Amino acid sequence: MMPDRDPRPLIVHIVFRFDTGGLENGVVNIINHLPRDAYRHAVISLTDITEFRRRVMRTDVEFIALKKPPGHAYRLYPRLFRLFREMRPAIVHSRNLAALETVAPAWAAGVPIRIHGEHGRDMLDLHGANRKYQWVRKLYRPFVTHYIALSRDLERYLCASVGVPPTRVAQIYNGVDAVRFRPAEFGRSMIEGCPFRDPRLWLVGTVGRMDPVKDPLNLVRAFIRVLQLAPVKRERLRLLLVGDGALYSEARAMLTGAGVADLAWLPGERNDVPDILRGLDCFVLPSLGEGISNTILEAMATALPVIATNVGGNGELVDAGVTGELVPARDPHALAQPMLAYGRDREAAKAAGRNGRARVEREFSLEAMLGRYRGLYDRLLSADSPRAVRVKEA
Repeated sequence: MMPDRDPRPLIVHIVFRFDTGGLENGVVNIINHLPRDAYRHAVISLTDITEFRRRVMRTDVEFIALKKPPGHAYRLYPRLFRLFREMRPAIVHSRNLAALETVAPAWAAGVPIRIHGEHGRDMLDLHGANRKYQWVRKLYRPFVTHYIALSRDLERYLCASVGVPPTRVAQIYNGVDAVRFRPAEFGRSMIEGCPFRDPRLWLVGTVGRMDPVKDPLNLVRAFIRVLQLAPVKRERLRLLLVGDGALYSEARAMLTGAGVADLAWLPGERNDVPDILRGLDCFVLPSLGEGISNTILEAMATALPVIATNVGGNGELVDAGVTGELVPARDPHALAQPMLAYGRDREAAKAAGRNGRARVEREFSLEAMLGRYRGLYDRLLSADSPRAVRVKEA
């Protein structure tokens, strides 16, 4: 366990699984970039901790995987209670519904500050209307000190549907590292292993897990639809689907069945996302539900035009007609239209990309996000300092 004599407050970040993903990448950014002399950090995963942990650059971070079996987390309450009593965190910061239950044993163990973050939606609650999920959130509401909503959409949900007082909700957008995610210097970069190297090609793609909520099959259908509407595009249009997941095989089979498998590249999961994005001409996010998408921000920072479904917080990031386009979910024909338009007018696509980069620099910088998180942590610690001292001395 972490040493008791270290005066820096300990923040324990709790996730369902510490693996490749936007939520987890946000945890990594907070740990790596908040001042080392200000906080200590630990990560508790209810299930597994993968090689993704190597993204954390600090060597003083403890990782604990609880290997939770399917079902509710209440069987882990005794172990979590003991962990919290031993670790004596000043803050427990859980994320999304799958980790919400942990605030109860944190409260019982005397953790003074219990923050819960809402990062996005899943397939069973795409629009926040699931009454069971609302009830569960209401059940655990008394154990949460403060909430963080990544989008205005999620902030409205917490206040209107869960009944959280607005004074207990902070809306904090994700931030993107605009140095790591930057435009290619001289046109589109060549992606290692990608067969599409001719600079005359138009490369459209996405990056992310091929799970149902991300709806990669919608992008496949839209790609096929573009080729049906404009067969001449077979000469220049290419599709990149970067990521792995439950729908990977179905996406490949759909491309093969349409006779366009040779026009697409599906390399599986990659760890060189900045290089992948610099190798695209246009980024597409066909999701059914989102909070605040890291990949949209990363694509904007890379100066790519972004075509996204108008769900969740996507409309808070993509300025339609300026930095990209928004289309309805589950509508491959609607998704095909801006893909076709940008392919025909590459100057308009480049202008949208430049506008997106400028917006990231103005509104979605990593520094701005970190400042808001630190401001909230510091404010809550300052307000609760007497109780924090008592817990440390318990």
